[in-house]
Order: sequence, then structure tokens, then C-alpha cells
Amino acid sequence: MKSRSWYTRQMKRKPIQAVRFAVQAVFILFLLYVGLRFYQFYMHFQTSGAEPFVNRPPAVEGFLPISALVALKVWLTSGEFDKIHPAGLVLFSFFVGSGILFRKSFCSWFCPVGTISEWTGMLGKKLFKKNFDMPRWIAWILTPLKYLLLFFFVKMIVFDMPIFAAKDFLNDPYNKISDVKMLLFFLNIGGFTLKFIIVMFVLSLFFKNFWCRFLCPYGAIIGLGTIFGITKIKRNEDTCIDCELCTRVCPQRIKVSKIDVVRTPDCTACMQCVEACPVKDTLNMTVVNKRVNKWFIPVAFISAFILIVAFAKLTGHWNTIISYEEFKQLIPGVNSIGH
Repeated sequence: MKSRSWYTRQMKRKPIQAVRFAVQAVFILFLLYVGLRFYQFYMHFQTSGAEPFVNRPPAVEGFLPISALVALKVWLTSGEFDKIHPAGLVLFSFFVGSGILFRKSFCSWFCPVGTISEWTGMLGKKLFKKNFDMPRWIAWILTPLKYLLLFFFVKMIVFDMPIFAAKDFLNDPYNKISDVKMLLFFLNIGGFTLKFIIVMFVLSLFFKNFWCRFLCPYGAIIGLGTIFGITKIKRNEDTCIDCELCTRVCPQRIKVSKIDVVRTPDCTACMQCVEACPVKDTLNMTVVNKRVNKWFIPVAFISAFILIVAFAKLTGHWNTIISYEEFKQLIPGVNSIGH
């Protein structure tokens, strides 16, 4: 645990990072709460009502990106908004669309995998006194992997899946309880998956944010929004003192000190480089080429997220239409569905 004095120093020296770490921690705790509530919801039906009923938390649908991608395809092509996992579609659409203006803020502020990966890198730095740089030739080989994974899912769902098949998938019993299947997957994790997680953990100790930098297709699709070039970090070469602090603190290992404008889709708008820069107005976030306050992107991103979720709830695009009776029929037989 960090002492109160540590947080006080961080707030004075790097206020955005202190707030970001707090937001990450709160989001992790919230997701643990969601997971507990969803487990209680599942156990009610699994025990035929012996365990007390708990309302299903819609936020659990945020962990169903494949279902959400299919739902997004149906929504954009037919105008039909998914009523099975509406919260999943809302969250997926917002986070993917947010990349256009907020870059990959989701990855550095909300994503639980990104948070754990970053914290693991911080642990590695404490253990080994530094984070290691991946050899450049290996990084060049690994970097395309997340885009290849993204291409696989996009081709399979967006291009190859007919619209009638997409609609059938959304209404299939398998999709209706895909969240329950996901829960059981994590409760009974083992074999190859457990080994993979251990390998990712070890690699993240040495190479900060290994999963996010090289393998995450979710981050890859969000990062595509940066091709519009609306939001960028710009370096003033005239006032730069070449201290390279910006490069050293970047969790994505972007060579910020060597370029005038950070255009790469890997930038997560964590603002670490901006706060690390010791010379005023040398490194700035810009929106449509206009310099903005360093708080603009994180505050706007979090505010937009809250407004979108509130709007979805008010307009009836948040809670599933699956009834209690249907869950009562589907959940006890979850292991036989899809086999």
C-alpha cells in the first residue's frame, strides 16, 4: 500500500497520473463487484432458487466483444439495436468510437487488462530496477500480430457473416448466455489458458504492457480512430532540451523525444510524457491542431462515457430483454448449449 504522503507528492508533481491510477483502481474494484454480483445471479439459477436472486449487472456485457461486434454489424446494416446484450453494444461502440477523439484512453484509464499489465510492469521495474526494451527486430515482428488478430475477427464477422446469420447468432441460446459461459471459463481456468496467462505475466514483468503493445485486438481497433489525426501530441523542437524523459516514461515505448508529432495508434493518451516534460509548453496535447489543457482528454473521455451510459439507461438501451423465466430455462443447461 502507498502512503498518504506518496499520493500527496504525486498529486503535486504528476496530478493526472495520480488521478489515473485512482480511476484504474476504482474501475478494477467496480468490475470485481460486478463479477461477484453476476456470480450470485448465476448461482440463483444453478441452485434452482436455493441461493437468493440478485439482479444481473448489465456491465458484465462489456466482456463480450465478439457478440458486440456482431451486434454492431447488425445495427449499422439494418438499424436493429441488439436487445439481448444492449449494454455490450453501447460499451463496445463507445470505446471503439472514442478512439477518434480520445485516442486509446480506454486502454490507459479503464481497461482492466491494461491496468493489470501496467501494474505488472511497475512491479517488474521494482524487482529488476528497470523495464527492459524489446530488441527492435523482435518488436517489428510482434507488432503486426494484434492487427492480424483484429483482421481475423473483422473478416469473419463483418465481411464473411451474412446479415441473416448475424441476426440468428444474436438470438441463439449460446449468445444469450455467453456471459455465463464466460464466467464459467474464468472459474474453471486451466490448461493452455492458464499457461498463456502465466507467460503474459512473466513477459509483462520484463517488457511493460507486453499484451497491450503486441497482442490486444481490442486496443488495435480502438487505435484505428487515430488515422483521422484529430488528436495528437506535439513536441516543440525549439524548446526541447533532449532530456528524453518523455520517451522513458511512455508505457508503449514510443520514441516521443525523436519525433515532432505522436501519430502512432499505440498512443493511449495516458499523458505521462506530457507531465514528465520539464519545459513548459514543449510537449502538448492538441485537438484539431489546437493546444488544449492536459486535463482535456481524460476529463472529456470520462464525461462522455458517463453521459453515454446514462443516455442508454434513460432510453432503454441498457438492460436485456431476456426474462427471468428464460434464464431459468437456459442457465441450468449452460454446459450443453453450444456442444
